[in-house]
Amino acid sequence: MQLVVGRIGKPHGVRGEVTVEVRTDEPEARFAPGSVLRTEPGATPPPASDEPGVPFRVPAELTIEEARFHQGRMLVAFDGILDRNTAEALRGTLLVVDSADVDPPDDPEEFHDHQLVGLAVVTPAGERLGEVARIDHAPSSDLLVLRRPEGRTALIPFVRAIVPEVDLAGGRVIVDPPAGLLDL
Repeated sequence: MQLVVGRIGKPHGVRGEVTVEVRTDEPEARFAPGSVLRTEPGATPPPASDEPGVPFRVPAELTIEEARFHQGRMLVAFDGILDRNTAEALRGTLLVVDSADVDPPDDPEEFHDHQLVGLAVVTPAGERLGEVARIDHAPSSDLLVLRRPEGRTALIPFVRAIVPEVDLAGGRVIVDPPAGLLDL
């Protein structure tokens, strides 16, 4: 499974640096010089290259040459991206890593999103409520997006009072929802 760790934004300056919208808790590790990230082109097709008749192709992998934070944004220079036009062609490209390459968290109470997606959601009595469709990261707490059997979705705050247990080995999340939570 591919995990998005960043999205390339606009160029910064004329030497090929780009802004990156960071989507990982470990930017220092993921964007360390020498790191290689796979790419998934964004929805916007890249513009043509400077050479007539030769369209620019986003490389399948990009190697980090340098990364730094500047005014709250991450700026990244990639190996081989040397000018503003080439950097502009990367805009919207997603930077991904394989979930198999991601170490599990040290804290047993912490989980990566990909570990939770697809798990069955059950009550403490064993009643099946659905499955985890995705995780939304809200400002106050993370939310489990529950896909209900009838096709609806429900949001469950990912807090210990409501989610007392995550059983990765058993493939389930135990949820003790307060009355009415799943009816919202």
